[in-house]
Amino acid sequence: MLRGFLMLAAFFGFTGVGLGAFAAHGLKNRLTAEYLAIFHTGVTYQLVHTLALLGVALLATQVSDRLVAWAGASFAIGILLFSGSLYLLTLTGIGKLGMITPFGGLAFLAGWLCLGLAAWRLS
Repeated sequence: MLRGFLMLAAFFGFTGVGLGAFAAHGLKNRLTAEYLAIFHTGVTYQLVHTLALLGVALLATQVSDRLVAWAGASFAIGILLFSGSLYLLTLTGIGKLGMITPFGGLAFLAGWLCLGLAAWRLS
């Protein structure tokens, strides 16, 4: 579990920084201000939840609870659905992709809930 979550955190951190730079330098003249803000929201949520995923990886070395694993999986799914849908929406202009975004948000919420429940179980 540690290796998998650390690798996901490294991947999402790397791509988050790269996508942020891409938006700042490569998309600023191609997207509207509104779409740039949406793209930035995707990057922000990706990087915040990358740190959460890193925390879950480290916590998993100390706490053997299935809820910790569920939290990590939920954060990864949330990044893919939430941030991924925002990236695709802004780059393609297909507004219907925005229907996927709330499912990513629910995955983020599920991750935080699992993390909280795992903390509650600690003695």
